[in-house]
Amino acid sequence: MNTSTTRPLDGRVTIVTGASRGIGAATARALHRAGSAVVLAARDADALNALAAEIADEGGRATAVPTDVTDAGAVDRLVRQTLDTYGRLDAACNNAAGGGHPPTPLADVAVEDFDSAFAVNLRGVFLAMRAEIPAMLESGGGAIVNMASTAGLQAVGGLAGYVSTKFGLVGLTQTAALDYAEAGVRVNALAPGPILTDQLERAGEQAQAAAAQAMPMRRIGSPDEVADAVVWLCSDAASFITGAVLPIDGGKLAGMAPFSRTRPAKTPVAG
Repeated sequence: MNTSTTRPLDGRVTIVTGASRGIGAATARALHRAGSAVVLAARDADALNALAAEIADEGGRATAVPTDVTDAGAVDRLVRQTLDTYGRLDAACNNAAGGGHPPTPLADVAVEDFDSAFAVNLRGVFLAMRAEIPAMLESGGGAIVNMASTAGLQAVGGLAGYVSTKFGLVGLTQTAALDYAEAGVRVNALAPGPILTDQLERAGEQAQAAAAQAMPMRRIGSPDEVADAVVWLCSDAASFITGAVLPIDGGKLAGMAPFSRTRPAKTPVAG
């Protein structure tokens, strides 16, 4: 069996922020299955410890480091503890997100709500990369995957804080990719569409069905589908990819799906 295929991240060390649930937790599990040690960061220490224990029970290596990504000192400590524990840093998935506001017309958005989205979704990723990149350079290079959103490529009304920070995250990702391409650090972003995370689960079946029907594939995505893309971008299979933004959206950004739900007729083959 080709272990480079089945465990493409063997021997590597990866930080995952926002690892306590949803896409972050699924990503940590996928990285573990791919052979990487994982350093789990989020504010929920109990959830991190439970996930670390789960990975350890499966024979993996995982370390929980409770971290507030809006705190520069805490982010620096996260990376230092990674190096102290494992001696290297090869990859990172900057997935932590939060703050912001419910759908609200822009002129009615409270300044503090906008600032909270900026602090986590954009400044938090800046702080993470600022600490992660020097550690990766010491290890000879690495890969970073930032979690953007389709809302970072196509605006959504009423979400000024979320949309603007995700658009900014795309620009931040591409700037970092250009700054460190020659040094061997690749930086890419994922742009998930509707994914069945805790928030969409809480919204209920009706909201989930509506989201599914709005997608050309007529379904919503799973956290595991996003996690698999993170693993691929962190692996050598993506070694010539940097500065890219990969939608995982069931075709949402491709355009408008056909009005008819029936399959198009096959075109006859000439000859």
